[in-house]
Amino acid sequence: MNKPILSPEAWAIVEARSHDPFGWLGRHYHSEGGVVIRANKPRAEKMWILPEGDGAVAMQRIEGTDIFEYHWQEGDFDSVYRLKIENIEGHTWEEEDVYRFSPILGEMDLHLIGEGNHFEKYKIMGAHVREHEGVWGVGFSVWAPSADRVSVVGNFNHWDGREHQMRVRGSSGVWELFIPGLREGEVYKFELRAKNGDVFEKADPYAQQMELRPATASVVHYPNAYQWKDDAWVKKRAETQAFDKPMSIYEVHPGSWRRDGGDYINYRDMAHQLVEYCQWMGYTHIELLPITEHPFDGSWGYQTVGYFAPTSRFGTPDDFRYFIDYCHQNSIGVFLDWVPAHFPKDAFGLARFDGTPLYEHSDPRLGEHKDWGTYIFNFGRNEVRNFLIASALFWLDEFHIDGLRVDAVASMLYLDYSREEGEWVPNKYGGRENLEAVEFLKQFNHLVHERFPGAVTMAEESTSWPMVSRPTYLGGLGFTMKWNMGWMNDTLSYFENDPIYRTYHHHQLTFSMVYAFTENFILPFSHDEVVHGKGSMPGKMPGDDWQRFANLRLLYGYMYTHPGKKLQFMGLEFGQWPEWNFDTSLSWDQSNFMPHRGLQLMQRDMNHLYKNVPALHEVDFESGGFQWIDCNDAEHAILSYIRRDKNGGIVVVSLNLTPVPRYGYRLGVPKPGHYREVMNTDSELYGGANIGNAGGVDTDDYGFMDQPHSVTLTLPPLSCVILRPDEE
Repeated sequence: MNKPILSPEAWAIVEARSHDPFGWLGRHYHSEGGVVIRANKPRAEKMWILPEGDGAVAMQRIEGTDIFEYHWQEGDFDSVYRLKIENIEGHTWEEEDVYRFSPILGEMDLHLIGEGNHFEKYKIMGAHVREHEGVWGVGFSVWAPSADRVSVVGNFNHWDGREHQMRVRGSSGVWELFIPGLREGEVYKFELRAKNGDVFEKADPYAQQMELRPATASVVHYPNAYQWKDDAWVKKRAETQAFDKPMSIYEVHPGSWRRDGGDYINYRDMAHQLVEYCQWMGYTHIELLPITEHPFDGSWGYQTVGYFAPTSRFGTPDDFRYFIDYCHQNSIGVFLDWVPAHFPKDAFGLARFDGTPLYEHSDPRLGEHKDWGTYIFNFGRNEVRNFLIASALFWLDEFHIDGLRVDAVASMLYLDYSREEGEWVPNKYGGRENLEAVEFLKQFNHLVHERFPGAVTMAEESTSWPMVSRPTYLGGLGFTMKWNMGWMNDTLSYFENDPIYRTYHHHQLTFSMVYAFTENFILPFSHDEVVHGKGSMPGKMPGDDWQRFANLRLLYGYMYTHPGKKLQFMGLEFGQWPEWNFDTSLSWDQSNFMPHRGLQLMQRDMNHLYKNVPALHEVDFESGGFQWIDCNDAEHAILSYIRRDKNGGIVVVSLNLTPVPRYGYRLGVPKPGHYREVMNTDSELYGGANIGNAGGVDTDDYGFMDQPHSVTLTLPPLSCVILRPDEE
């Protein structure tokens, strides 16, 4: 059969390679007068036009194609119309003509997208249930500037890319289509045809819901249904998360915190269980390992494909909203781990999205993380930078998240990160700094703090890059806080030593005070310390079981009295023996028995003490909140110091870092009177030997250690003792 005689525009539609199907399909003036209506419908056997208020008008198939048309010879047909379709099995139905609708994106939207300044891009890109020209349906849009053709595919069109071909909006690279009649819950992907003719499917980069893995399609989500009840929390967040407030963060991997048998618990059940536990334990915040959708459980969420979609493993987006809402109603803040440094190479995701390196660099020296097998975002491209910033703002806006912990910041800052000579490309000045990533981080932090007062941004950054947590207007990166990786490494290295050798490593613990106030630090004992063969926390400690857990109680006491906010990974609070395994629940059965129970009770009491005593949290980021009493008693491996609040209130802390009790140990103190022993990690309640000071001590009028007064203490073995003047 000879091919029908069609225009190039028509053949582009027939062969599914059209940039502008609206230029030929739908309603158009005919060159010979009147109006022609054309529709492209694979698998249609017959088709009729249903003009508003009139009967059905039969359309004619263009031979050799799936295109039907009808030409009004006279007059101007301007009526709203629908299509009636009959397939080969004889089934009939009615639907709107997709190609009779005007564009859904405005020129200002496209202008801001091109500039990289559309910070609410998540409200227009992707898939959105909406009313358009009096009809309800779903508007789709996607950025794919190098694609030859883009279609929306799903069950509604038998996953056939010929039927719903999108139009590209000028030079923006944005493709769009409004499909009437679709609704929330519809499963879809984008089918793209690359310049080289390859045809492939991609999940929606802006999808707000995705199928449960191993399925990979996107799901239309309509977020307007959820009714928030956390206004009181949101209004006071700037006060609650101020620098002078306590912040004790419980880091949680939702898939392994607790399971129901071998099954995951859902977001709603998790909310109730976690809130109850965190309130009892005294944590102020929960930080979730990445819940952004990810295909591989073993990545723990750090290889994200859905930057706008909470993972379906634990429920729907509204279930996750409930989780956050419930936490807020019970005065628990929620932080998310967020991963803008890199993304996985999965074929359905962002990688080579339109057949070209779109979100990533084309040069592997700039665009690939060999260690992680992932691609690096091209932070210099407006649309990519905008994509990531919109993702960050989305979680704060649509989900009321209280802050973001940004993963792997060091890998973003340095072009030679984990690369050998010749494997990286210097910046325009010949340096190793990634100038585009620096500007991205500054813009990200500025916008978060400008648009969401009180929201917190935290950098996991392990190098000496200056001013990470200083404002951008002072030349800093603009983060609220930075993880203190140096403190964590030095502290664990010290505590892993047998106490007999600690006298020789004394200043591993004192060194942190040299730089403690150069940044706004969080002290982290995170998931990274109990994976990949590093062992569990009790497994790191030397000695027999009694000494291991005494060391842990001492370690946590030191952590909670050292300047800086606190972060502790789940399971560390009761010292489970196994190394963390993402694929099983924590060993909760162990927390019912000593010495695990004792450690948990000590951590609970320390959390509540930390929250209730201003000297332990009010002045974390300035030197006025800390003073050494004695940092040089290496011989006995004892450290002593003062923590102060804004009004001069104090606590006195003494650490005995050996298993030898010290009796009659004189310690200088700044105020006279009775000092109550508000924490002794050697309490028998915690599994200790119950050596201590009978609840408190009185001062002597004897100056010591450059202090006007002194007390004589009994320091239990491997213990943290905290004293507070009775007057406070």
